[in-house]
Amino acid sequence: MRPEVLNCLFAQSAGLKGVGPGLSRPLERLGLQRIRDLAYHLPERFVQRRAVASLDEAAPGEQIVVALTPREHRQSSGRGPFRVMAEDDIGNIVALTYFGRASYTAKKQLPVGARRWVAGRLDQFGQTWQIVHPDHVSADGAAMLGQLNEPVYGLSEGLTQGRVQALVQQALAQLPHLPEWIEPGLVARMDWPAWHDALQRAHHGHDKAARDRLAYDELLANSLALMLVRESNRARKGTPLHGDGHLRARLSLPFELTGAQKRAIAEIESDLAQGAPMLRLLQGDVGSGKTAVALHAMLMAVECSTQAALLAPTEILARQHAETLQRMAAGTGVTIALLTGRDKGKARESILMGLVDGSIDICVGTHAIFQDAVTYRNLALVVIDEQHRFGVGQRLMLSQKGRRTPHCLAMTATPIPRTLTLAEYGEMDVSRLDEMPPGRQPIDTRVIAQERLGDVIEAIGRHIAKGAQAYWVCPMVREQESADLAAAEARHAMLRERFGHGVEMVHGQMRPEDKDSAMQRFARGEAKLLVATTVIEVGVDVPNATLMVIEQAERFGLAQLHQLRGRVGRGSQQSTCLLLRGDALSETGRERLALMRETQDGFRLAEEDLRLRGGGELLGTRQSGDTPFRVADLDQIARLLPLAHDDARLLMERDGGLSSERGAAARILLYLFERDWGVQLLRGG
Repeated sequence: MRPEVLNCLFAQSAGLKGVGPGLSRPLERLGLQRIRDLAYHLPERFVQRRAVASLDEAAPGEQIVVALTPREHRQSSGRGPFRVMAEDDIGNIVALTYFGRASYTAKKQLPVGARRWVAGRLDQFGQTWQIVHPDHVSADGAAMLGQLNEPVYGLSEGLTQGRVQALVQQALAQLPHLPEWIEPGLVARMDWPAWHDALQRAHHGHDKAARDRLAYDELLANSLALMLVRESNRARKGTPLHGDGHLRARLSLPFELTGAQKRAIAEIESDLAQGAPMLRLLQGDVGSGKTAVALHAMLMAVECSTQAALLAPTEILARQHAETLQRMAAGTGVTIALLTGRDKGKARESILMGLVDGSIDICVGTHAIFQDAVTYRNLALVVIDEQHRFGVGQRLMLSQKGRRTPHCLAMTATPIPRTLTLAEYGEMDVSRLDEMPPGRQPIDTRVIAQERLGDVIEAIGRHIAKGAQAYWVCPMVREQESADLAAAEARHAMLRERFGHGVEMVHGQMRPEDKDSAMQRFARGEAKLLVATTVIEVGVDVPNATLMVIEQAERFGLAQLHQLRGRVGRGSQQSTCLLLRGDALSETGRERLALMRETQDGFRLAEEDLRLRGGGELLGTRQSGDTPFRVADLDQIARLLPLAHDDARLLMERDGGLSSERGAAARILLYLFERDWGVQLLRGG
């Protein structure tokens, strides 16, 4: 049960003054449905204004507050602006300029002859001072002085700064005082305010100590929850697996295992032999051989007369895995079945029966393999592919399948910096595949100016004429999603006109079956060119696709560029990646593209990406999906996560865990940040 002291924070924001049906959807789009959400909707920046007695004291471009007296209203002809000509206390004239419907409000706020305080950015228009759309107009000078340091919040359509500010202030007024969950010595050493004061201060100015403390709270909650998962997992009963190797001996892989693969297999074999269920993350670049490692692990389970399952995020990826595993395990006699949401009727019933009676050794599929109707005779190992698509809660659901908690091997091809690995997978042991199998040729990566687009299209034509296939990736960034989607469609139309019906397109707004159909046409070689957004970042394996074009490459982060580049170079043929760049290339963008040319080491690129992004810019825009955190930014994660991890361990090992006085406060913290799945694992939690 959530602690009662938090109930006020989890009350719906719909109950606040001024929130009607019209605000519900904009607030929902921003995730501001509760008091807690508003309290943690921290300002993106602050507007610093200076109060001046006259315009002579101000400079063009400066944010000011000044007393003005309107002298004349001027309405332009047609759709021109509405201007209020006003003067300051010594007679300087300034034009307060409004466009569109704002002119109606301006007439009411700024009656001729009535002295008003005006806040806004002072600019020069010809020989005239001008303030376009003043931020605030008030008859109360004292109230206006409260706007000298004004927070600026993230908005969605239908919300204004004033409305969000008012709602945030209402939320802050309802904050309870909570007990301290951080180790007291650390609070004193960092000179951090208490939780209540930190939230208040973070909304009222640039306050590094307050922001760091709030970020630390989130990191501590995450570290503690993952620690609880790890502790709970160790206390569970798993099925010790001591495979004798007779199935693995029958494998005839077309390549020699790398040292990294052999090391990972040995680590997995050691984990599987334990009484507690394995919880291990296998990290490896695209093409580093994770599937072969996973197959060895699953065969260890089958050698012990138990079953294994492989969970993939999409149906097309599940089908690809099933085909690959069946090909690799052809000489072992192991039965591998594919189960997806599309399987119906007798085919589905046959698979379900095979899982129940144990005649199916390995099941590959999407979430369908864990539905309530799916029962296994003796499931002992679950492999989760592309782990970043699944949260901790979904990892925990695996304990509901099998006679005992199954062993879990999670895999990801997304290079993750070590710091973020701790943040997202702190409850797991980690194996890294940092070698590429022999025979893989490096991908020839080149940076080309957008103005050479015609040359690139001609090169695509020559490439296709040789019988090879190619990808063309267009960017999709949330802030401009519709515009980018239109650009992808326009590029597809242009390329289809040039190359005919052998050009397919996939993007995230297509129906799943249409997207899968297009990708399968490309995988079968029926389509020669696939125009796509980043949905192909995790996609099908097409060895014949040896050319990748990434348009506006400067708009992607290094890790994402590396993932996209990994779609080619899947076979023994030489592959090429062309990074088309725009004219407006920042220094960071230039360095990013240079690194792409320089190295194909995904782990190095991930660390460099974190360094280049720092605490502000994130893959060109702030994308929440990059970390599991809402409050902590990348800079804070790098600085504070090790502290939080040590503090969580101190609480669990020295300070009595959640049953101590500080532990009771930490339990509140877990619920506050909705990491209560960590609490639920405790008896009586």
